[in-house]
Amino acid sequence: MDLFDNINDDKIYQPLAERMRPQTLSDFAGQEKILRGALGKMIAQGQTPSLIFFGEPGTGKTTLAKIIANTTASNFVKVNAALSGISELRGIVKEADDQRKFYRKGTILFIDEIHRFNKGQQDFLLPYVEDGRITLIGATTENPFFEVNAALLSRVKIVRLSKLTTDDIKKILRRAVDAEGFNVEERALEIIADFADGDARMALNLLEQATFAGKVTVESLRDLLGERIRRYDKKGDNHYDTASAFIKSMRGSDPDAAIFYLAKMIDGGEDLTFIARRIVICAAEDVGNADPQALILANAAAQAAQFVGLPEARIILAQAVTYIAAAPKSNAAYLAIDKALADTQGDVPKHLRDTHYKGAKAFGHGIGYKYPHDFPNHFVHQQYLPDKKISARYYEPTTQGAEVKIKQRLESLWKN
Repeated sequence: MDLFDNINDDKIYQPLAERMRPQTLSDFAGQEKILRGALGKMIAQGQTPSLIFFGEPGTGKTTLAKIIANTTASNFVKVNAALSGISELRGIVKEADDQRKFYRKGTILFIDEIHRFNKGQQDFLLPYVEDGRITLIGATTENPFFEVNAALLSRVKIVRLSKLTTDDIKKILRRAVDAEGFNVEERALEIIADFADGDARMALNLLEQATFAGKVTVESLRDLLGERIRRYDKKGDNHYDTASAFIKSMRGSDPDAAIFYLAKMIDGGEDLTFIARRIVICAAEDVGNADPQALILANAAAQAAQFVGLPEARIILAQAVTYIAAAPKSNAAYLAIDKALADTQGDVPKHLRDTHYKGAKAFGHGIGYKYPHDFPNHFVHQQYLPDKKISARYYEPTTQGAEVKIKQRLESLWKN
């Protein structure tokens, strides 16, 4: 008898993150958009294609693969791309054939870090993925379009898993607290959720470490995390103070201050979307038509930052922030829409009304409308505002940056 035969496997320690791993889709937190779509329906029907899950650590790639295996009653085999060779893959394929032949079970081959597979390993899998003997589910934090060869990509569906929200993480933590009977202050739980920054595994590991000292409080977390808890607090006044200073520094044309507050937010773990949204708003509200390129750059930076993620996203955001801070400023468009929103009374002039339906002209709609492209310089004087608003002026362009040309053009067109 082996010395270890009497050890009960149930007594073997498992980390909290493993103990709390969901077994069904109903327990899975986050990724609602994906799971409400075609993929969720395929999983529920037990008809899952080969997939590659692409996303940041702790977003549920491994968990979702295991749930698919459970739901489809498939044999689940997990390998790490960095440690596996073709000989191991050959053995897995043989076992998959046996599972199908003797037990009528499919096999899901889950390859962690699939971007580490070389071309030979990827090519080996092609025929087995193509004929369905293996359902491949790969997981990677790298963009698979750059790291996986085209032949394999053509045989799988790429699914990008979104970074988990703070609310998703809190839901996962509360489930663990309830299941394990932990004593945790609500504010401490929120700090863990913020600190984990979308990584469920990190959040559960931190929670477990914190419970070793007994009740989990804000103070016990400070002792555990030390300098890793920044004074920047995503839920407190400092959060809004920093965001306010960030926006006002860009508006005030101080790129050094704007970069400082950008760094402060990134260092404090602020959500990239929160930062990017404020950059885009500032480009439209405070730069406006003084430099229309600012909004294009801000929007491109917002998309690119989400695409590449941190740490590289800091460079993209810094480019947008310094450009907007240094750009000429105008809030004329912002003032124009607010003036108009406060003054929306009046009917559309008949000559501007819709004429696409039969009988419109019988109501006088469109009669007398002058088509600007039929006139010199593609412009003609005619009334556009309602009669009650004939003299209203909402947009008053400034002489800042490119907006001075807009001002000059409008004055030239409407001088009479």
